[in-house]
Parts: sequence; structure tokens; C-alpha cells
Amino acid sequence: MFEMGASLEGDSWETKRLKDPKKSFEKIEKKQHQLVFTFEKRRGKPVTLVGRFFMRDKEKKEVLKLLKTKLGCGGTVKDEWIEIQGNKKEQIIEVLETDGWKFRKK
Repeated sequence: MFEMGASLEGDSWETKRLKDPKKSFEKIEKKQHQLVFTFEKRRGKPVTLVGRFFMRDKEKKEVLKLLKTKLGCGGTVKDEWIEIQGNKKEQIIEVLETDGWKFRKK
């Protein structure tokens, strides 16, 4: 009788699973970011958008908290983007590099 999850005799149909899929996902996740920096003015005040963070909300909030404390400014998370008050592109890059992020040199 066929049961759910039963191994079929003959060829092996079982797939190999990762021992801890969360750890391997986190390793890949930091490498896949290709950050885009944009600058906007909203109601006459500068805002720097750092974007396309494809990670969990908790991790985005940790990055935001790091940036806000190191730069001494306000900010928020919206979708995949982090918004920082002020024109702070170079300072954001410096803070993230000291935290272990890698950027292409121009």
C-alpha cells in the first residue's frame, strides 16, 4: 500500500534536505543585495532612499536602527526600501562597510 512519505523501491525518490535551511538562507541573503541609493526632496527636505533589501522585516529594522544611531538622524522602512532623513549616501556606505557589507569601488 502506498503511504504519504513512503520510499519507493527501485530508484531513490527521496530528496536531500538541508540540515539547517535558515542558516544557509542567511548566508546567501547578504550577498544578493545590490543596493541603490536615490535622493529625493519631500516638502523641501532631503531624503536618502537605500533600497532593494530582500530580507525579513526584523533584519531591515536592525539595519535601520544601526544607521539611525550611527548617523544621528531619523528614518523608516517602507517595503524593500530604507528611508533616511538628509543627504547621507556616503555616510551610509561608511557605516555599512564597517558592519561588514561590501560595495563596489568606483
